[in-house]
Amino acid sequence: MASDKNVLGGKAREGAGKGPARRLRAQGLVPAIVYGRHLGAPAHIAVDPVEVKRAIATPLHFNTLLTLKVEGQEERRVLLKDYQQDPVTREMLHADFLEVRENEEVKVNVPLVLVGKPEGVTTGGILSQNRRDIEVYVLPSAIPEKLEADVSHLKIAQSLHIRDVKFPSGVRVKTHVNYTLAVVNIPEKEEVVVVAAPVPGAVVPGGAAPAAGDAKAGAPGAAAPAAGDAKAGAPGAAGKAPAPAGGKKDDKKK
Repeated sequence: MASDKNVLGGKAREGAGKGPARRLRAQGLVPAIVYGRHLGAPAHIAVDPVEVKRAIATPLHFNTLLTLKVEGQEERRVLLKDYQQDPVTREMLHADFLEVRENEEVKVNVPLVLVGKPEGVTTGGILSQNRRDIEVYVLPSAIPEKLEADVSHLKIAQSLHIRDVKFPSGVRVKTHVNYTLAVVNIPEKEEVVVVAAPVPGAVVPGGAAPAAGDAKAGAPGAAAPAAGDAKAGAPGAAGKAPAPAGGKKDDKKK
């Protein structure tokens, strides 16, 4: 039986679109729909967004079973499946409710909590949780707040799969894939890069090794140019012009 906290009031509405929705919000209400396989067509209603958030402020959150009372309609048991909100103000703009029957299973997502410290973590491994919730089938009145899975036995490189979890009575999982829920990963080793000191006479990539005795340009002790050597046009260079082709000098006029 639902408590007063889990009772949500509403009223029927007509019309759709921005105009009617704007008028509802001016009254402190938001448009909403109720759908379900036992309903011929979705029921269009209006609800108080503050009351909606108050009604699901329980440990079950979205999985809180609500009693919906709409003026002129019979009571319905519903779950809040989704709601839209303004991206700036975060105000609720629209809500979707799913009608459920207490004797029929409903599909919901329940949070998964890992319990215990894995053996692999004590030896340096890292626990990684792949799934934060599990999709289960359960009666609306028996939806659990959370599902717990023991991981204390996991060693390094070992995983916990969906078939390893023991579910409470009345909670079922429908899947053909034994998917992974958590794994203890092998810690990554830090790669240390060692830069070797240059070896005298070693070959430099892209060039030849320096000859023994060579000195850097301008370095102290560098060898002086050979005697008589001079750059072209530099002071002190030999004053004789190069001989013409053939090695003969021009004949003087007689």
